Amino acid sequence: MSIIKYVIADDHTIFRQGLRYALADDHKLKFAGEAENGKKLLELVKKQMPDVILLDLKMPEMDGMEATETLHTIHPEIKILMLTSFDDEHFILHLLGLGINGYLLKNTEPDEIKRAIHTVYENGYYFNHLVSNTMLRAITQKNNSDLKLKEVIKLNDRETEVLKLICEELTTAEIAAKIFLSPRTIEGIRTTLIEKTGAKNIAGLVLYAIKSGIVK
Repeated sequence: MSIIKYVIADDHTIFRQGLRYALADDHKLKFAGEAENGKKLLELVKKQMPDVILLDLKMPEMDGMEATETLHTIHPEIKILMLTSFDDEHFILHLLGLGINGYLLKNTEPDEIKRAIHTVYENGYYFNHLVSNTMLRAITQKNNSDLKLKEVIKLNDRETEVLKLICEELTTAEIAAKIFLSPRTIEGIRTTLIEKTGAKNIAGLVLYAIKSGIVK
């Protein structure tokens, strides 16, 4: 497994230091810097190019929402884990629509944060019970305006098969081995799925698959 570079963006110094300390025993994670607001984060990203960002929602000068929109435009390959004290469903749905890869509360246990970092790096998303339940309620209530996914999309059998395997949290290499295709072909199918569904990342694909009934 590769070493994962991560940075922390939060306006509370003590939280940044505590989080860094809590993650220090995972030798597959490499701390690459910290920032107290979104503007400083963009400067840090330009210098360090991390794999994963642990991002607070409420920060001065530029908050987590603004930072997410900017980062998704200029560095869509960087995974964003929102780490905040806000559990409001509106924030969760809106941020998923913006393209974040996971949403955690600040009282989350360190082991789950580590697991989330590894999962978004490997698979592109991490949905815990908070996010999953929020998504299911939104879908049940047909209140999906914030998800920004197209309603009627035609996928062929191969695309549907790959989408189901993505939802099982398989990596590109694992999917390729399972259905006897090359990883490059799987990457191409995944790109096509993102284009067809209008999703912004793998998390968006999973949202589409649930919403459309492809997976439960």
